[in-house]
Amino acid sequence: MSITLPNNSIMLKPDFTFGVATASFQIEGANTEDGRLPCIWDTFCATPGKVFNGDDGSVACDHYHLWKEDVQLIKSLGVDAYRLSIAWPRVMDEQGEPNEKGLLFYRNLIKELKANGIKVFATLYHWDLPQHLEDKGGWLNRETAYRYAEYANLITNELGQWVDSWATFNEPFCAALLGYEVGVHAPGLAKPEYGRQAAHHILLAHGLALPAIRANSPTADVGIVLNMNRIYAASDKSEDQFAALVRETLDNQFFIEPLLKAQYPKLLNNVLPHYLPTILPGDMEIIARSIDFIGMNFYTCNHNEYDEENLYREVKKENVEYTDIGWEIAPQAFNELLINLNEQYDLPPMYITENGAACADTIEAGKVDDDQRVRYLQGHINAVNDAITAGVDIRGYFAWSLMDNFEWAEGYSKRFGLTYVDYETQERTIKRSGYAYRDLLLSRQK
Repeated sequence: MSITLPNNSIMLKPDFTFGVATASFQIEGANTEDGRLPCIWDTFCATPGKVFNGDDGSVACDHYHLWKEDVQLIKSLGVDAYRLSIAWPRVMDEQGEPNEKGLLFYRNLIKELKANGIKVFATLYHWDLPQHLEDKGGWLNRETAYRYAEYANLITNELGQWVDSWATFNEPFCAALLGYEVGVHAPGLAKPEYGRQAAHHILLAHGLALPAIRANSPTADVGIVLNMNRIYAASDKSEDQFAALVRETLDNQFFIEPLLKAQYPKLLNNVLPHYLPTILPGDMEIIARSIDFIGMNFYTCNHNEYDEENLYREVKKENVEYTDIGWEIAPQAFNELLINLNEQYDLPPMYITENGAACADTIEAGKVDDDQRVRYLQGHINAVNDAITAGVDIRGYFAWSLMDNFEWAEGYSKRFGLTYVDYETQERTIKRSGYAYRDLLLSRQK
């Protein structure tokens, strides 16, 4: 099976960007090397019962040492761009001074990517908050937003000349809500008001950092990456429709509306006022500063029925296909989400910054036949094409992920990669999905 697009697809034209994506904590390893400080995920992994199998990021894919080989792997897939993230605790000490050894790693990596004709999409924060800042309250502490702005200034000043695109944050939803409201991600706190306050400070940090990023890296695009699921009501009953609206408001609109309209959803004022964070004068104007793009990470959809205590409860559909992590495969939901957002907002250009599937991959005779992932990519890449045809301004698509890696609370039990990683030997083996993705990209007319 192959991955194909209609012959007249805009996505096949040279100015559409195809790439692969990773994140620092998930692949780098070397978490005590060359002056890297502990981060909240190091602490979380070391806490019994938090991460599947007690897995941690101490070695991961050993990308910190294998980066040169990995650049050649990226190049072999025929991509235009590579989305990576910078590890804050690797590049800055507790006093806010640069860590030259950590900076040298990223400088060398980025220059090697550029030397191989690969555009660099860098994310400044993909969840690895330095532990010393968490000790002072982390994202619940407003001061962390200002420390982040200093970090962003340092990094973009050091690396800005080589980076094509900067994202301030990856998935504020996950960083704030899974980390501070639900507690299944680092730092493992669990209060509704914590999650929303952490989210507000993350969005504030985004806005505070924008002027310095633009000044330091004037030729680069600057934006933010959000994750969204398409949210459905479990039935036509009015209470289930309401349940879906509540979840849509809390999960999706809570993050995009401040960025584009300088306000949190008005529904919260009357229905869920305890979900509204403390906002200081001027905050919303800072959060809503102009951006060049929104990155969108999409994996699945969900179905919701009314619940008296929580207002919504997710229900699983029968007779649909799920991935190995238990997420419904729903490319049509992706198309609907993109079109709906385009109708709701005056959107900046969009990039699909993550999209992919965890599959139960096995390697046999040096090959990985991940048919489900090939079908997933075929459906979702074409859903993006259909959204573009419907008028959504989408400029690029990044498959998640370049390689199997540390999947957060799931440890190494779930594989999202286009490349199979043997964690014992660190051998990389391109899967059938990786070759199918490569063949699509090589079929384009340059």
